[in-house]
Amino acid sequence: MSDISPRNKAAPSQDGPDYDFSEQVGHLLRRAYQRHTALFQQLIPDTQLTAAQFVVLCSIRDVGPCSMSEIVKRTAIDQATVRGIIERLKTRKLLVVRHDESDRRKVLVSLTDEGQELVTHVVPFAFEISERTFVGFNPAERMALLYLLRKMCEGEEGA
Repeated sequence: MSDISPRNKAAPSQDGPDYDFSEQVGHLLRRAYQRHTALFQQLIPDTQLTAAQFVVLCSIRDVGPCSMSEIVKRTAIDQATVRGIIERLKTRKLLVVRHDESDRRKVLVSLTDEGQELVTHVVPFAFEISERTFVGFNPAERMALLYLLRKMCEGEEGA
């Protein structure tokens, strides 16, 4: 038997099931993401840096020079968006794009010294953003939410 709270149950009415969009998982996830993104924009010291750009920079920092497809895989950002992000970060001289010496067809993306410095400078702010996102959560709630979000993301692999 399903464990759904009464306000989430579809109760028939004259117009069909009673559907409260504000109690649906997609809406709540979107609102939580909007809140987190607003915190990122308020607290991050580089006003030109977006959350997606920061994730790409961190991904490259973590693995070193890598292909765009590796960045797509690691960040879960679609390839067209990653291309645009890389171009913008390249324009800011935070990334360099070059051909792989052993396979000229393969393009490798790596951080410049400026890119590495920016990531190092921004990481403490990223920790603060996460802390503020979790305001009002006790340690068990934080752990539970992260566990459940990871579990929800794992569901993508079986889809």
